[in-house]
Formats: sequence, structure tokens, C-alpha cells
Amino acid sequence: MPKAVIYNMAGDKVGEYALSEAVFGIEPNEAVLHASVKNYLANQRQGTQSALTKGEVSYTTKKPWRQKGTGRARAGYAGSPVWRHGGVAFAPKPRDYRYSLTKKTRRLALKSALSDKAVNEAVLVVDGLKVETIKTKPFADFLAKIGATGKAMVITENVDEAVIKSARNIPGVTVTTATIISAYEILNNSVLVVDKAALQKIEEVFA
Repeated sequence: MPKAVIYNMAGDKVGEYALSEAVFGIEPNEAVLHASVKNYLANQRQGTQSALTKGEVSYTTKKPWRQKGTGRARAGYAGSPVWRHGGVAFAPKPRDYRYSLTKKTRRLALKSALSDKAVNEAVLVVDGLKVETIKTKPFADFLAKIGATGKAMVITENVDEAVIKSARNIPGVTVTTATIISAYEILNNSVLVVDKAALQKIEEVFA
């Protein structure tokens, strides 16, 4: 059974947490993780790319020169895709890139990502993740003390404005809640700093 170290807000080790085998102990499915990351990135696309087709470029429709007898290649209009400054043959147009994965696939991807972090001992549990005042330096010192350096994702049980504001100015640190975590965000961070109550909620929801 995978385990994680429990810390208090002083940054001291206070025990061990036995992680759920059903959520943190599965064999990561790389194919599903790839599909999940691809889906996440596709859904983030704005889809505003646009270019002009041959019918949309601003050119006269007059034939540049007669069809035969000049020795040059025949040409019908200056906005042709083969001409410089002509239209784009298959121009990209604004469109929605969103698509959805099945619930089963999303769940498996999330469990695979969490299990990968558990195997690499990158899940740090905090007993009572709260800050008294909105201050960046004490929170940064706390993360450094527990070894959450580099890209770290702090997961709270509910939206905590004090934690969000204390962490938002620390490079590489993001704050989210237990109910909206995604496989992409888990893989994109090197360490997960999870409130104990949030961890119990994750195990309850995704087991």
C-alpha cells in the first residue's frame, strides 16, 4: 500500500498516511494519460486562427494576361493561391477544438496520474492546511521546508482565499481544490501538497 508523509504547518513530520490502493496504487496507463493530456490541451485552444482564402483576398478579378502566346504560365486572377500575396488554398478558420472523453477514461487518467506521483513519493500531506494571514514569505518558507520546490500544486478541500493569495506570487506554485483536479495539472507539477481533508475527499470521490 502506498504511503505519504504527513506534515504540520510548521513543516515538521508528524506521521504517515496510508494512501488508498484504489486511487494511488494502480498501474499508470500511459495511453490513457496521453489521451487525457491531448484532450486538455485541445480544450485550452482559443480556435481564433484565421487566414484569407482566394475568394477573400483583395484583388481584381481581371485576367493578368491573355491565355496563350505570351510564353508565361497561364493565369486567371492575381489572388490565386500559387501567386505571392494570393489567398491560402486551405485557410484555417475560427473553430472549436473542444471534444470530450468518457467519464471512465477521465477517471482512469486521474488515478494513473495520482498513482505515478505516489510511486515517486511526490505526494506531501499537510494536516490542517491553513494560513492565519495572507503573507507570501511564510508560505514560501513552509513549502521549502517540506521539500515542495520547483513546480508544486497545492490542493485544498474548498476554495481558500488566504492560501490562494499567499501562494499566487510564488513562481511555479498553483492552488486548486480537490474536486477540480485534472490529470494534466497533476503531471505538469513535480510535487502535490495536499490538505489531509482534501486527500480524504479525493479518495472518497474517485475510489
